[in-house]
Amino acid sequence: MRIKKIMIFSLIILALTLSACVPAGTPDTTMPMGDDPMMTATPGSMMADNPEAAHMMEPISASNVQPATETTGGLPLAYREEDGIKVFELTTKAVQWPILDGVTVTAYTYNGTVPGPMIRVTEGDQVKIIVKNELDVPTTVHWHGVEIPNAMDGVPGVTQDPIQPGESFTYDFIAKPAGTFMYHSHFEGDVQVSAGLYAPFIIDPKESEANPPVVDKVLMLSELRMIDGETFAAMPMGGMEPNYFTINGKSFPATEMITVKKGDLVRLRLIAIGQFIHPMHLHGMPFKIVATDGHPVPEAVQLTKDTISVAPGERYDIEFVATETGQWMLHCHILHHTTNDNVEPGGLMLMINVVE
Repeated sequence: MRIKKIMIFSLIILALTLSACVPAGTPDTTMPMGDDPMMTATPGSMMADNPEAAHMMEPISASNVQPATETTGGLPLAYREEDGIKVFELTTKAVQWPILDGVTVTAYTYNGTVPGPMIRVTEGDQVKIIVKNELDVPTTVHWHGVEIPNAMDGVPGVTQDPIQPGESFTYDFIAKPAGTFMYHSHFEGDVQVSAGLYAPFIIDPKESEANPPVVDKVLMLSELRMIDGETFAAMPMGGMEPNYFTINGKSFPATEMITVKKGDLVRLRLIAIGQFIHPMHLHGMPFKIVATDGHPVPEAVQLTKDTISVAPGERYDIEFVATETGQWMLHCHILHHTTNDNVEPGGLMLMINVVE
């Protein structure tokens, strides 16, 4: 009898606690976006009280968006030399970027491509990167993993003022250390990075490699969200999960096929720039992890694997010898990430084509 009374009392306390958490008369204010439910803007909630949170969930748009004139991102950026300094120029602009046949997204870009152009220099080079902002919103650039002066770090309100629309800012530093790095927006990164403001930054070593790879490719992994023809930042929160996944700004089967010869040493530089972890799996051939986050792994402790999880912000250089001819798949092993709007195959997949 005593146990029964305790149970009844506990249930009463639980019911009172739950009722106190929901104010009486709270209306249902769920906000749909097309046919896709969005988050609930309950009075007193983050969405209702924080306009910035609501702003993050709006479609990506721009007043000056143009059709992309290029179709491939991540290509090397040309530079000019001034008094021994390598000078690069970047312009942030909005374009309509094709990720797949029939699927075009609104993207924020460096120089009109996703990813932006690759900056490739040699360790010890002094570089200047002039960034002109042609977006409708402020931005900054962060040089992810590169050892730079604090004033060049690209953190708005800490190391610099944001670059306002129509303005320019010059980043000036010595490129070090050697390795695989990237650059990306650090202003409203939840939106701007997802929208396409990211690119590879490769610093080659001063001394030539003893056994350089025959093929050396950068693969930037990201994701985005498309609903009813509108582009949204892909954020891991209720109703905002991505439905498209990209390698170098493309979804399979629009991803690049990498053709190599049997016996070639192949290096893939995997860079995760999105919001999700991606366990990347190579069919047919094991690989060695030769560098992590731009730093070489001593040969004695290099792991041999066929799957490696690349978390947001991480970089892994992997190498393998193409031992068998045929088309071998490289793909994310979170299998939803190999779909296009829930249709397989798609997303984070590409083919390694090994020929004689």
